[in-house]
Parts: sequence; structure tokens; C-alpha cells
Amino acid sequence: MSVYKRNRAPGGIGNGLSTATAPVWQTETAQAKWRGKLVILELGLNVGGYCIVNWINYGLSFRGGAIAWRLPLALQLFFIIVLFATIPWLPESPRWLLSHGYDDEAIEVLACIEAMDLDDPYIRTQYDEIKYSIAYESDNAVRWRDLIRRNKTDSTKTLRRLVLGASTQAIQQFQGINIMSYYLPTVLINSVGLSNTMARLLTACNATSYFIFSCVAVTMIERFGRRGLMLLSGSGQFFSFLIITILLHLATTDRIYGTASVAFFFLYHVAFGLGMLGVPWLYPTEINSLPMRTKGAAVATATNWITNFAIVEITPIGIQEIGWKFWIVWTVLNAVFLPIIYFFYPETANRTLEDIDAYYRSNPPLIVVGDPDVTSARRPLKYIQREDEEVQKRAKGAHLTGPKSDGACVEHVN
Repeated sequence: MSVYKRNRAPGGIGNGLSTATAPVWQTETAQAKWRGKLVILELGLNVGGYCIVNWINYGLSFRGGAIAWRLPLALQLFFIIVLFATIPWLPESPRWLLSHGYDDEAIEVLACIEAMDLDDPYIRTQYDEIKYSIAYESDNAVRWRDLIRRNKTDSTKTLRRLVLGASTQAIQQFQGINIMSYYLPTVLINSVGLSNTMARLLTACNATSYFIFSCVAVTMIERFGRRGLMLLSGSGQFFSFLIITILLHLATTDRIYGTASVAFFFLYHVAFGLGMLGVPWLYPTEINSLPMRTKGAAVATATNWITNFAIVEITPIGIQEIGWKFWIVWTVLNAVFLPIIYFFYPETANRTLEDIDAYYRSNPPLIVVGDPDVTSARRPLKYIQREDEEVQKRAKGAHLTGPKSDGACVEHVN
């Protein structure tokens, strides 16, 4: 078993690298209208894996011996092979290409993403906006050691954006998801009073509904926005924990109340899957500027795993030592996070990444409520008008000078 634990270390490193980079790549290579959907779909598929694992665990709980742990490990090889076979065909991020001087390749990727000609005015406008943001961020970059200092020259609000992105991951974990995910069978056995077999079966059924509603979130992410889904999700989680706390307290005198609480464990996962599952992975990749995007995503990912570790460590002790009162902690935390999200988190849905950069260059206030351009899920009119004006200028210039080339999108493989 010690060899098994040592072999998990490379898997943990690989998973850390993947979770820190995949959302960044998706964010930078997707159209604004698809950006949120693709990252949320990725997390939905992640829950699909969690669902499969729970059903495998339930099935193998009837078997003993080495196959009970060797088969789940072996099945993971299938997905690793798929990744190795497909990653070489993926294009590089156009923003990464531009920031490293590969302008021609970046324009090709931009044209492919939008399915337009290389010389289309819209593609050239996007190119100009990205180049401007890169140059501005480079000229106003803040060093890591200067982030925690009071720096009046930080006109891009680097630290604020970094904290907002990483905090979504901390909020996600302290809303109690890994009590439910890692320890649900234990909770159902010890707190609710179910048998081992029934607890594992219900955990697998719960994982299935969790997966379904995680995928439903794909249809909601742009309509409700990041703020809207976090608030909706957090409200559902708070309600679920509140009722679970009450029912588990009553279950100390009558077991029937513990059985009734099972429905709210299911409801918690439904609420979490609709918003707080995916948005904390998406938000850091949108809110941070290009030079800080990968770093910001890495800080957010590290925040997720360190808070995950802390919660996994304290949960068995909390359940054992204080019983139903342990659930009061998570009820209160879910309630506290709602006003934090409402007052401090600007909306990023339906905006280009350059729109968000422009917003922070305007020196915005810390509290965002009261400005519909900041809280609305729709793209602000001022950004649409600015983009239209630039596209029209480009179109007029192309009309006067004639087309530079008749090139169209060509496949660019990294």
C-alpha cells in the first residue's frame, strides 16, 4: 500500500498541472459566447468521471482482493491515452502567440476561431485589441514582491484581480463540497444511520444527479452570468445545509429525521453543480490579465487544493467530536459568502477578455453593486459600440487600400 501511495504523487502533479492550465487554454481559444460553456462543460465531464467512479466503487464493494483497487486504476489509462492522442492537434492560444511574437500564427488561430478570413476587419480589430492589452499590461506590470505593497502605479489592479480569482476557489471549498463528495458514504452511515450498502448506492445515485445538473449549467452560464450562478448556487447550498443541520439535530432523538435529510444532500449537489462547481475554475482565467492569467489560475488552483486538504483533514474529526453541530459551521459559511459575492465580484460573462482589461484600466471601485455595466450578464453597450467603431474603421481602410490577401483560415497546429 505504501508503494501505491508513492505512485499517487506523479498523478497529483499531473492533475495539478492540468487543472491550472486547461481552463486558461479554453478561455483564450474560445469565442466570448462559448468561453463559459466550454469550461463549465469540462467541469461537468469531470463530475461524469466522479459519477463513474462511484458506480465502480459500489460494484466493487461486493468484491474483495486486489481487483477492488487495481481495476479502477487500470481504467484511468483509457482517458490518458485519449489525451495523448488528441493534445498534439490542439492550436496554441492566440494571446500566448501574440505575447511571444508569433503574430502571423496568432492571426491564423483567431481567424479559425471566428471562421473568418485572415483580413476580415473583425479579426484585425481583435488582433489590435489583444496587442494593445499585451503592451499596456507589459508597461504596467507589477512584480510578485510588489503585489502586497501599496502600489499606486498599479493601474491594472493586479492584486485585486488575483485575489478575486483565487477567492472563488477558497469559497468553493469552504462551502462544504468535499464533505459531501469525499465523506458522503461515511456521513450517511454515521450521521443518518444507513447501512454500508445503502450508503454507497445512494452516493452513486447522488453522483448521477450531480452529473446531470452540472451539464445543465452549460445552458445557464451565459444567461445568468458568473455572479448570478454563484449567488443561485450559494443560496441553494445554504438552504440545504440549514435543513440538514436541523434534521440531523432532530435525528439524535428520532432516526426518521436523519432519513429525511438524504433528500437535502441530493439538493446540495444539485445547487453546487449549477454554479459553484465550474465558475471558480472559469472566473480566475477571465478576471486576470494576460500576463497574470496563467499565474492567477495557478494561484487559484493551489488555493483550491490547499483548502481542500484542510477540509478533508478536519471533517472526520468534526463529525466525531461535535456531531450535528459540525453542520452549523457550513451553514454559517454559506450564508456569509453570499454578500461577499454580491458586493465584490464583477460580472465577466459575455465580455471579451480585453473588455475586462479595459474595465480595470478605468480604476473601478472595490464594491461593484450599483453599476449595471459591471453586474449585468449582458455585454455593456459601450464595449459593443467601441468594437463596432473599430471594425468600421478597419473596413473603410481595407476598402480604400484594397485587400491585402485573399487568405482564409488555415489549420494551425502547435
